[in-house]
Amino acid sequence: MEPVAALELRSVDLHSARNNKEHHTQEMGVERLILRRGQLFSLQLAFNRPFQPHSDHITFVAETGPEPSELLGTRARFFLTQAQHGNVWNVSDFTVDSISLQVSLFTPASAAIGHYTLRMEIAQSQGHSLTYLLGTFILLFNPWSTEDDVYLPSETLLQEYIMRDYGFVYKGHDSFITSWPWNYGQFEKDIIDICFEILNKSLYFLKNPAKDHSQRNDVVYVCRVVSAMINSNDDSGVLEGNWGEDYSRGISPLEWNGSVAILRQWSAQGGQPVKYGQCWVFASVMCTVMRCLGVPTRVVSNFHSAHNTDGNLTIDTYYDRSAEMLPTQKRDQVWNFHVWNECWMIRKDLPPGYNGWQVLDPTPQQTSSRLFCCGPASVKAIKEGDVHLAYDTPFVFAEVNADEVIWLFEDGTVQEILAHNASAIGKEISTKMVGSDQRQDITYVYKYPEGSPEERSVFMKASRKMLGQEGASSSLLDLLGSAAFKSQPARLRLYLARAPTWGQDLLLTLHVQRVRDSTHRQGPIRLEVRFCAQALLHGGGTREPLWKQAVHLDLDFGQEIHWPLLLPFTNYRNKLTDEKLIRMSGIAKDEETGRSMLVVKDLCLEPPHLSIEVSQTAEVGKALKVQISLTNTLTVALNDCTMVLEGSGLINGQITEELGTLKSGDTIQIHLDLYPSKAGPRQLQVLISSSEIKEMKGYKDIFVAAAAAP
Repeated sequence: MEPVAALELRSVDLHSARNNKEHHTQEMGVERLILRRGQLFSLQLAFNRPFQPHSDHITFVAETGPEPSELLGTRARFFLTQAQHGNVWNVSDFTVDSISLQVSLFTPASAAIGHYTLRMEIAQSQGHSLTYLLGTFILLFNPWSTEDDVYLPSETLLQEYIMRDYGFVYKGHDSFITSWPWNYGQFEKDIIDICFEILNKSLYFLKNPAKDHSQRNDVVYVCRVVSAMINSNDDSGVLEGNWGEDYSRGISPLEWNGSVAILRQWSAQGGQPVKYGQCWVFASVMCTVMRCLGVPTRVVSNFHSAHNTDGNLTIDTYYDRSAEMLPTQKRDQVWNFHVWNECWMIRKDLPPGYNGWQVLDPTPQQTSSRLFCCGPASVKAIKEGDVHLAYDTPFVFAEVNADEVIWLFEDGTVQEILAHNASAIGKEISTKMVGSDQRQDITYVYKYPEGSPEERSVFMKASRKMLGQEGASSSLLDLLGSAAFKSQPARLRLYLARAPTWGQDLLLTLHVQRVRDSTHRQGPIRLEVRFCAQALLHGGGTREPLWKQAVHLDLDFGQEIHWPLLLPFTNYRNKLTDEKLIRMSGIAKDEETGRSMLVVKDLCLEPPHLSIEVSQTAEVGKALKVQISLTNTLTVALNDCTMVLEGSGLINGQITEELGTLKSGDTIQIHLDLYPSKAGPRQLQVLISSSEIKEMKGYKDIFVAAAAAP
């Protein structure tokens, strides 16, 4: 009887196209194997002779990281014919077909994400073995797997929070919220490699690469690393923040359309931070990275967001007698809006009940474990005031719950409290609605209704934990709650008489109403009202006054007055930031009692609107005619106009075009052909910027049909 020839591998087929489709990664391409953990994948092995299960012994070895170790969980050995079940690396099934072997392999839902090599060892005589490299694959988190910590039990939500490669960021002001289209582009071919490049440049990796790789099985750990790496405050992070107004050494945060250009620039520069980012840019880039890695993620905007660094749950703001908002040496501020992320996960490190959405904030505001990162903080813990739970829950709680105390400051000292706003912080908390371009208000997820017994109870519970029993029952809080403080002889409100458009005079109306209340004297009162308008900065501060006015009003008991106010364009034309925000403040002084009352109105000035038209249905590989139009409705010309187009699946990278000057009243039309490369729902983002206005944005949702069969 002739001896059986030693088993030798002739070829291997990783079935990348089929596996990637089954693992929901085909959008990243089918040229290489990209898998999600906790799920089977198949491959085909061809040998020099038929495989004999009883005499041929095959072992598979999967490894990731620089020093793979079974102890660290970065190396696994498992046998072809040895049945193993449960959440471990194993061969689920195999089929012999002539000289080929069909094998189904299983990766545990607790495996570290990353780049893997897969080898096969064939036992030979006398204890020897032959080792073959079968190939490489990338392993990601798997929100489709019930065993994974990021499991999300809704296909509709998975399509939105994993598969959707575009979305919206909400900006502006709580009374004028604007939707800002953003191209996440997490499935662009090189983005997945850049995401792991980000992990490999973190301080944790540089300190101990083997340990860092072993901890990449933990979504909490990975989220914290990414949160730290999106900013560059203490590492070679992706973005450098800039909250000033000089962007000459980079790109203004307002001029980004999406994440892809930022991530590619960071990688091409060898990990040098990209200039520049602010909160919505940091959060949008983190959304791209986390969705790419397989973690359900969304972008959330919080309007009137508190930056409370001393943890006392109050933000102090100061005005002088002329209604000018004053600068402060304190770092505590109220941002017009702030943008962060929510990632969906199980929190095994917390008591039961805190799973689900977790806040992660990559904007560098304060350190956490000595690094500039924030979260994950359970949204449920924030709502219930459980600020003792990890990570950074007190800071996020203050962002949505702090009280604002406004003081009158004169002659170097505080004179009186003008207002205590217990409900001004954490307004209109917003995210993109699932399956829609509409905005969804999720404030109720973060806190109970303002002024309700539950909301104040939670606030006091968190105060006791953050400040101690004594701090939570301070004389200041007692004063703020007193009836004497809240009582005012008149109510003041500022209204817009028409939509506030940049380039036009702004018309407002002051409405003054005498309060019918037995606590106030019955006769007429005389009010001196001083107004001040200032450019409002994104971080809540202001510039020097650009307009002032004073009026005297006599107000009888029960009387109402409507007083018109005009802020000329010439006063603010060259004095605003690129975000075009104005704070209009007024302080009314009762000339008899000396008591003061404050009224504030923030104005978000609208830019001209552009339109996008698509002439026919879109199909992969076929020309799609697009027309973009912009009419300059302003009284001044727009100079140095530039257009940038972006859209994953529609455009490879970006299209940039110089448009020159657009005179007042003129219209510009741009015609171009796009050649879609991917089927399905897509979004075209268009940004036109000028020297005068940086953000004239528009978008068009486009459904791309698959290429017709030949």
